[in-house]
This record gives sequence, C-alpha cells and structure tokens, in this order.
Amino acid sequence: MNRDLPRAVARDLSAVTAAALLVLAAVLIGARIQDRHGTLRVGRPPLLADWAPHAGPGTPAALVVAAAVVAYGPSLAARLSWRRLLLTTWAVSLAWTWSLALVDGWYRGVAGQLTTTHEYLRAVGRFRDVPAALRDFDAHILLDSPDNWPAHVAGHPPGATLTFVLLDRIGLGGGGWAGAFVITVGTTAAVAILIAVRRLADEPLARRAAPFLVLAPAAVWVGTSADGYFTAVAAWAVALLALAVTGHRPAWTGFGSGLLFGLTVYLSYGLTLFAVTGAAVLLLGTRRLRTLPYVTAGFLVVPVVFTALGFDWWEAYRLLVTRYRQGAGGVRPYGYWVWANLACTVLITGPATVAGLRRGGGVLVKDRGTAARLAVLVASALLALLIADLSGMSKAETERIWLPFAFWLLPAAALLPGPRAWLAAQAVLALLLNHLLLTGW
Repeated sequence: MNRDLPRAVARDLSAVTAAALLVLAAVLIGARIQDRHGTLRVGRPPLLADWAPHAGPGTPAALVVAAAVVAYGPSLAARLSWRRLLLTTWAVSLAWTWSLALVDGWYRGVAGQLTTTHEYLRAVGRFRDVPAALRDFDAHILLDSPDNWPAHVAGHPPGATLTFVLLDRIGLGGGGWAGAFVITVGTTAAVAILIAVRRLADEPLARRAAPFLVLAPAAVWVGTSADGYFTAVAAWAVALLALAVTGHRPAWTGFGSGLLFGLTVYLSYGLTLFAVTGAAVLLLGTRRLRTLPYVTAGFLVVPVVFTALGFDWWEAYRLLVTRYRQGAGGVRPYGYWVWANLACTVLITGPATVAGLRRGGGVLVKDRGTAARLAVLVASALLALLIADLSGMSKAETERIWLPFAFWLLPAAALLPGPRAWLAAQAVLALLLNHLLLTGW
C-alpha cells in the first residue's frame, strides 16, 4: 500500500474544508453586510439568488443523470472510443443542464431567463437596422443617456446582443429559443475542453476529466445565461488553438481559433483575459511560430467588421466603466467581493475541483510530465480569473460571469484518485444549489 496516498487524501480534504469555510464566511459576513447596509445587491450572498426550497419537472431527471454519471461515468469514459466519448459527453451534459434548468419549470428555468428587464432580448427590436444600431451603440451605454441600453446589453460588446438578433431574424425569436440555444451551444464547452486536454496533455487525463466536465455544478448557470454561450465560444477558440499548435491542420484550425478569439472579445470585454490561456497553449504547443500568422489573420476579422460598421470597442469599454460605477458596481464593496467572488467560484466548480487544484499545484512544482502540462493549462485559467477579480470589474454575479474561466478549472479533478466519491460530491452540491435557491440566472 502506498503510504503517501492517505496523506494526499487528507490534504485534499483539508483544502476542501478551507474552501467550505471560505464559502461559509462569505455567507455569514455577506448576510450581515446586506442586512445592515444593503450594499451587496444580492439576495443570498455571495450568490445572486433567493432562498426558495423547491422541486420541479426536472428533478427526477437530474437525480437519474447524477446517479448514472457517478456510477458509470468513469468506466465509460475509460473504454468508449474517443469520438463516442465526445458525443456522449455532450449528450449527457445536455441532459444534466436541461434537467437542472427545468427544476425551476419551463418558463422560470428556460423561456423567461433571457427576457427579463436587464437581458439581451429586450433590445432585439432596436437592431432592425444593424449598422445604424452599431454606430449609435455607444450613445446609449451610460445610465443618464437617452434610451439607455438594458444592463447586460450595455455591459457587453454588441456581438452578444447580435447573436439573439440573428436568432430572431431566422425565425427563432423569443425566450424559449434563446434559452435552448444557450444550453445547446454552452454544453459543447465540455467537448472543446476534452479535445484541448488530449492534445496538450494526454488522452488518459482527458478521459478522467470527462465525467467532471459533465457533472459540473456550473451547469446550474449554463442553463440558462448567455455566459454559457460565451463559455463555449471561448472554449472552442482554445481547443482549435490547441489543435493548431500540435500540428493538426494548423492553417485551418489556427485561423478558426483566431476567428473565435476575435468573436469572444466582442461578446464580453472581460474575456480579453483569455489571452492568458491562449499564451499557455502556445507555450505548451510545438508549432506555435508556424501557427501564429493564421491565428492573427483570423483574430482580425471580427474587429475589422465591427469597426467598419461603426462600433468603437475602446470607447464603449471606457463608457462601460462609467456605467458600471453608476449602477450596482459603484455600490458593492470591493473589500468583500474581492474574496467572496472566490467563494462563488468554489460553488460553481465544486469540491473536486478544489482538491484537484491542490494536486495541480504540487504537480507544477515536482513534475514535468503530462500532468504538469494539464496543470499549466488549468493554472492559466486560474490566473485569468484572479486578474479579473483584482480588477474590481467583477463584483458579484461571478457565478455566471466567470463561467468561461471556471470550466477550465474542472479538468484539475482528473488528478484525483477515487473519482466516484468526488463526482458524488459535485452532484450533491449542484442539486442542493438548484433545489434550495432560485438563482438569478
């Protein structure tokens, strides 16, 4: 028997305990601040949610999916062919995310999510003339501007809103189609991450990561917030870059990666931080110099198109900073959120990820093998997340805003022994969050 194994497990549990205490502190201190001053602007700190124990039509399906992944996920991931594993991962991710969304019912859980006061669908009708709307976009960002945009429209580049405008134009308008689109696209992020892990680390680690990518507590917020869609776009940008720098059709995959990175920047300002993960992929790749021209060419396409149509990204971001301070962002205390945001991250990634990150830190120090390559990839996402945290532009609501970064932390769980126990912990956390709280997204 390996005597180091019980010690390693004990250290894993210590890390999880510390993370749980961080969450508890965020809950207790946050409740006191909110009760006394009302400055946190969330119903159930540190989450934008309300206490509302409930069940719904998605409850039986969620329980079945969770039990099936815990019981059979690791063994199936080990023996399925690679292509079948990717398809199965997507299919089960869809089942898990849909079932969690439907715990709140069709309207509350799916169809109504993207139609509320602050959401993108409220602005679709104002994009009948797209070039005119883009030229005039900056004039409606500030709260005191005429016909100011809803919060999420103002808070993002117009690529986000234009996605739903396009859906409307092709006959898929309304909240139901928008919610279905976000879930369908968002769940492909797991597939993209598996491809990247396989190319940059190795296939056994990707296979071990697969059940954890499926049974992520973050799925509560993928179904449905538009950030789930952003998560998938960013994930595929990284996956295509991983294919390019490891020699898989570098011209096409490099150009495609650049194109998606460009789109990512026009979906969310904060996702410019994916440059950190992109740099890590280039570091891990073997053909980065050959790939860079194709990536650069692809990246320029989206900015050139938006700029030609009259949208000024830099001016819009400057105005957004002012708008952020005009609203809840100007009230929410940095001193609380700079650490409570990390408690949100614990809740969306789960105890298995916490333990995996602890192991990943040790691997970075001691190892130079494939596990270390995985740890570098995960660490790049963690670094991007920490930069976002320190910026002060992500105070609260990070359970959805940081989904694109959080999903890249999940593969750290591939470093853990005894995956079924950890998967069960992930599932229990997700089910408790979804059934005890009515989340804001």
